[in-house]
Amino acid sequence: MADSPEEMAKHKRAYWYVFIALCVFTVITVLWAHFIDLGDPGVDYHDIIVGLLIAAFKSTLVALIFMHLNHEKGLIYKFLVFTFCFATAMMALSLLAWWDPIKPIL
Repeated sequence: MADSPEEMAKHKRAYWYVFIALCVFTVITVLWAHFIDLGDPGVDYHDIIVGLLIAAFKSTLVALIFMHLNHEKGLIYKFLVFTFCFATAMMALSLLAWWDPIKPIL
């Protein structure tokens, strides 16, 4: 953590920059949802992908700056990679079960 007033001011400035970036990207998300439409009218996969990319960027900012993950040791990143791989595998298993070609006999 910060030991001197100069370091505290530096951290405070970084928090304000992240706050402003989060506000800007929230406004971009809202404008994108209401006024910009890719592909067919209505919500389609293009709009969902852009929304998820914006949300991923915002969550990365929060995790790195507010949760101080940008100063962590390598072990925390191994846990994060494992968690991401596990969540991706669970979603893939769910999709595989949904697309199962063997249908139950009723």
